[in-house]
Amino acid sequence: MSKGKDLANMIGDNEGVKLLMEKDKSMNQLQTEVDQYISQFKEGYFSPLAMVARLSEELGELAREVNHYHGEKPKKSSEEESTIEEELGDLLFVVICLANSLDISLEDAHNRVMHKFNTRDKDRWTRIEGGDEDGSN
Repeated sequence: MSKGKDLANMIGDNEGVKLLMEKDKSMNQLQTEVDQYISQFKEGYFSPLAMVARLSEELGELAREVNHYHGEKPKKSSEEESTIEEELGDLLFVVICLANSLDISLEDAHNRVMHKFNTRDKDRWTRIEGGDEDGSN
């Protein structure tokens, strides 16, 4: 049984659990899921400045993991096991919290940045032959 199904069995079947179990979630769904989680606590979201500090902290943890797996500094046997995937997830969570607290749609932000890359930077890099203008093959 998958972890998601174990969680659903422990908590009961409701919409929140179904969302947790979905494999492919849109950015809007991710933002909604995080907002529902944070909304259950009186403290709510941390201040934007505190979240930027948390982003720095999480980025440092990601850098450490990348260095352990792809760099010159192997992990000590006494160090806690963590993965790059885990650290990317932590970083994503804090980015979503920051965006939610500032009422920013990450889907809209992503669309704007991709438009920028596909227009301003469209001739900046050498394209793979046979690739479409939008970068897809």
